[in-house]
Amino acid sequence: MSFYHQAEETELEPTKKSSAKIWNILTLLTLAALLCVLSYFTIIFLNPNSSLNPFPPPTVNPASLPPTVTVTPRHTLVPTWTPTTLPMTSIETQIPAQTPETQFVAKENPTEIPIIVAESPDEYAFELQQGSPTTIAAEQFHQTAGCDWTGVAGQATSLNGEAVRGLFVELGGTMLGEASVENVVMTGLAPQYGFGGFEVTIANQLIATEGTLWIQLLDQQNLPLSDKVYFNTYDDCQKNLVVIYFNQIR
Repeated sequence: MSFYHQAEETELEPTKKSSAKIWNILTLLTLAALLCVLSYFTIIFLNPNSSLNPFPPPTVNPASLPPTVTVTPRHTLVPTWTPTTLPMTSIETQIPAQTPETQFVAKENPTEIPIIVAESPDEYAFELQQGSPTTIAAEQFHQTAGCDWTGVAGQATSLNGEAVRGLFVELGGTMLGEASVENVVMTGLAPQYGFGGFEVTIANQLIATEGTLWIQLLDQQNLPLSDKVYFNTYDDCQKNLVVIYFNQIR
């Protein structure tokens, strides 16, 4: 190799090294600029209202927003009511009992149960069925009773003639000058008289009374649904069961 060629190679090596450094520096500057640009756009994307954003989004005036629709319910639901077998509404005010005939009033205790004349018989939801009360031999429905039993039975029916179950039937009054009689049963417990049937034992013997015993229908709050029905009993095997049927009228 000649001296000329050695000198040329020696001059090219510094030139190549200088050119490589320049490209490296430019590459680093480009990467740095790219990183700055990406950081800038990232900041603006995450926070459009940043002061670095030359075109920030317009500020919305709250007064220009449409009103919020508020749904107002038209009806307010009440707590669930548990229905009973009573097919009519309860009477709101307790109605005083109607004054029976004078001979019956004399046997009531006026100091404990004041007797007030009712204003109208239509104030009660139930009334006597036409033909009630009647008397029959108890063995027709109570075969084991024979002549050693006295009772009252019947049924309550609704406006459409269906049996009503779950009403209270109260027996009260006096007999043979003894203490007051008081017994409560429920309609539907004596199906031999109908699906709304009831039966109350008065005595385990034949007994005769005249207008001193009564029965009355009550709702589940013990409010009267009928007037007190006074009846007679007889010392007779053919009349030892008093049958009373109630019909709903309102």
